[in-house]
Amino acid sequence: MSTYVIGDIHGQDDLLEELLMKIGPAGTDTIYTIGDIIDRGPHPMGALFKLMEMPNVIPLLGNHELMAEPVLTFISEQAASVSAQQMDRDLKVSLAVWMRNGAQTTISEFASLPPRRRALALDYIRNMRLFAQVSAGGRQYLLVHAGLGGFSPERPLEDYTVHELVWERPDYDRRCFPDVSIVCGHTPTQLIEGNLSPGFIYRSSGNIVIDCGACFAGGRLAAICLDTGEEFYSSENQG
Repeated sequence: MSTYVIGDIHGQDDLLEELLMKIGPAGTDTIYTIGDIIDRGPHPMGALFKLMEMPNVIPLLGNHELMAEPVLTFISEQAASVSAQQMDRDLKVSLAVWMRNGAQTTISEFASLPPRRRALALDYIRNMRLFAQVSAGGRQYLLVHAGLGGFSPERPLEDYTVHELVWERPDYDRRCFPDVSIVCGHTPTQLIEGNLSPGFIYRSSGNIVIDCGACFAGGRLAAICLDTGEEFYSSENQG
C-alpha cells in the first residue's frame, strides 16, 4: 500500500494516462491529486472523469475548480443556450476572471455533456477536500493546492481561508513545521526563482512543489510517492 500525489493536470488527459501507466498503482494504493485537474489543456473533462472512475483517488481543491464551480452550476441549470446576459453581476465577474485563467476548454467540454454527466462532474468538484494530512514512509505530510498563505505556527489548519489555501503563493524557503513536509502545486516549478531544475519537482525547506507545468510547452506532469520519495514524470508537453 503506497501513497502517491499527482501535480496540476490542467486538462492534459494524455499525460495523465501516461503518468498512471508509469506509476502502475495497485488497487490498494492511494492517489491524491493536488488540484487544478481542469482548464487550459484540451480535455479537462476527460481527465476529470478518468479520475472519477478510480475509487482510490482523493482529489484536492485547486483554484481552477473553485473558479469553475459557480459558472458550471449556472451552465448545468440552463435548459437552453447559455448567455452572459442571463448572469447576475457577481457571476459575470466570476466568469471573466475564470476566462482569463484558461476556462474555455472546460466550458466547451462541460456544455457538451448530458445532464447526468454534468451533475456527476459538479458533485465531484463540490466534494473536493481543501487539504489532507498524510502519514507515509514514517513521515508526516500536509497536502494542499497552493500552500499555507498567511502562515503562522499558532494557527490551526481549519482557520486558514479557502483563498489562503488555493490561491496564495507561500515562501518556499520558509519551513513551516519541523516535522511535516508540505506538498503543493499551483506554482509551476519553472516560475520559482532560483530553481536550478525548472520543470521538475522542487524541494526546499520542507516544501515539495509538484506542479511541473504540464499545460505548457516543455512542461510535464509529475507525481511523487510519499513512502519512498520516488518521482515520476510524463513526457514533455510538445505544445
